[in-house]
Amino acid sequence: MAWARLASRSRLCPAAADAVSRAPRASPSAPPPPPQAGHADPAAPPLRRILRVPQLHSAAAASSASHARLLGDRWQRLGGARRWLGSEASAAPAPVGEAAELVEVPLAQTGEGIAECELLRWFVNEGDQVDEFQPLCEVQSDKATIEITSRFKGTVHQIHFGPGDIVKVGETLLKMIVGDSQIVSPDNIFPSSDKSVGVESAVASNEGNAPSGTLSTPAVRHLAKQYGLNINEIVGTGKDGRILKEDVLNYAVSKGLCKKQSSSLEDSIGQVEFVEEGKSVPSVPFYEDKKILLRGYQRAMVKSMSLAAKVPHFHYLEEINCDSLVQLKARFQTENKDNTIKHTFLPFLIKSLSMALSKYPMLNSSFIEETNEVVLKGSHNIGIAMATTHGLVVPNVKKVQSLSILEITKELARLHEMASHNRLSAADIEGGTITLSNIGAIGGKFGSPLLNLPEVAIIALGRIQKLPRFDDDENVYPSSIINVTVGADHRVVDGATVARFCNEWKGLVEKPELLLLHMR
Repeated sequence: MAWARLASRSRLCPAAADAVSRAPRASPSAPPPPPQAGHADPAAPPLRRILRVPQLHSAAAASSASHARLLGDRWQRLGGARRWLGSEASAAPAPVGEAAELVEVPLAQTGEGIAECELLRWFVNEGDQVDEFQPLCEVQSDKATIEITSRFKGTVHQIHFGPGDIVKVGETLLKMIVGDSQIVSPDNIFPSSDKSVGVESAVASNEGNAPSGTLSTPAVRHLAKQYGLNINEIVGTGKDGRILKEDVLNYAVSKGLCKKQSSSLEDSIGQVEFVEEGKSVPSVPFYEDKKILLRGYQRAMVKSMSLAAKVPHFHYLEEINCDSLVQLKARFQTENKDNTIKHTFLPFLIKSLSMALSKYPMLNSSFIEETNEVVLKGSHNIGIAMATTHGLVVPNVKKVQSLSILEITKELARLHEMASHNRLSAADIEGGTITLSNIGAIGGKFGSPLLNLPEVAIIALGRIQKLPRFDDDENVYPSSIINVTVGADHRVVDGATVARFCNEWKGLVEKPELLLLHMR
């Protein structure tokens, strides 16, 4: 009835009808008229046509019937336009089969000054489903071991590197299919330009990296890269044309890059007996040279020691009587109620070293060669050289001057546990101010350590051993002696300073009760 009265009024007053036509736009709460079936327009109109609607309407507002139809058609167009614009602005999921995108996951910057990392292991395989923040792989730089996690939810499409490969920052680690579709045909896979990981796409390289149509494992691609082969040229004999290790080797033989060895000869190596004049000769072992590429912490040691060789070193040797320290450590261990804590000599030596550094801060400094400046470090971050199966690494105990001996003991245990499992973080390794190399833990007596630049001092600790000594009355008695060697940068520190520092440290070790005078 209301719409009938409105139509009758519009016959009497065209201006009023035109005002009513504007009412839906001014008052969104008014219900729009039901659209006519003949005016349904499923396709979204261009924006310019929407802007011309008022002109078309003002020209056709002569009759109420045509105006009502135009009003419904206009609301339909505006609604369709809003739906079209919303689909363009938001990332609404597309239908299954159209939502899949091929996303490259590059190696991001893992730390300051890090240009490349060694790939240690993969946590996923090609074809695996991956969730957001799920670990993908583990890499090791010169400073720490890092887990790379996924920023997307999808399927692993292709892995580009294998364990042991060196990956430069920016190179693509793997490609993922991201989208709602679980099974995607190759025709629906499109490289994504808006889904980035914040790193410029690396320049594509054909060395060892298979194209999307080549099936092969990372180990096979790595083998092809070792021979300098383009894996796209190799014909695979595996399932679905997958390239196998034998395919790479056979192709290398055809190119003259290696010689084919018979399997029977390989199986019989070490088991063949040579007959000479009727006598059997024991099998001759098979010897060959083997090249080992230095990785991880070993690569870092190459760089740091090459720099240290350019610095003028000098070494100061001293021996310290540890009789009182041995007795104190034994009492601590006897009174120990915590089975998780094992008292050693090293925390006492570290704490007494920190006390001596407070009096001789020049030993706790770094040298800036470009400006000839010495930076006296405020914190005593004492590094401990640890020999692990992954190489030599030097984590440091932070702010030793503010820690108790018990706290140092716990921190050393944590660092040793992390180092043995290759789990040290960059924060554990960076920021050291002076280094201790405990060669006595292995059995050494003397050492001649090289500096861990930019530090200006390093100390090698020998093992504590029972040696005969003379007292003031020339009586021989057994004494627990440790040999220490202080290596210093002669551009910054002179021998007299190192001798005074060493005497200060020696006095605190030989009389550990003096530590109580400086404890806070």
